[in-house]
Amino acid sequence: MSVQSETKTVDNGVNVEALLGAREALSEMPVAAEFTWRASCEWMGGAHSRSTVEGFFGLGEEKKHTKAFTFDADHPREFAATDAGATPLEMVLSALASCLTAGIASVAQNRGIQLRSVKATVEGDMNMYGVLGIDPDVRNGFSAIRINFDIDADATKEEIAAVVAQSQRRSAVFDIITNPTNVRVSVA
Repeated sequence: MSVQSETKTVDNGVNVEALLGAREALSEMPVAAEFTWRASCEWMGGAHSRSTVEGFFGLGEEKKHTKAFTFDADHPREFAATDAGATPLEMVLSALASCLTAGIASVAQNRGIQLRSVKATVEGDMNMYGVLGIDPDVRNGFSAIRINFDIDADATKEEIAAVVAQSQRRSAVFDIITNPTNVRVSVA
């Protein structure tokens, strides 16, 4: 009697070999790992602005995305705006969910876990007294952020939790939101 081993093919759309190859190459060339990401923003009127993301610096040279991406930001009518785009706060929440979701797909692929669906719900609590200048003791930003993942995968709950935890540890946006970052504002 022969025992055949079954090879499980997992395809979450992530090229883990390329990612691990990039990791190895960058560990041997630390200067190439220094990236500068950029966005430009133009005021469109009122509280409406349009940001464009096109180029960045990485691997020791200037790079370009395959196309320019634009994002409109505005505020809702409740704040005397035109509601021509998501609020910058909603973009931050979307960026957090997107970064963690990409990490989940990558980690699951690397661990041989097939995903069927990943859905994130993100909420951020904010007291408008800070932003509106009503109370200087109230923070301008979020007081709390909650992220809930609904993940359907060929894995146990414990394995899924471990994938999410690893994604959180490697998420650039999670790090940006949860740790202080040096920010300098200047006027030309």
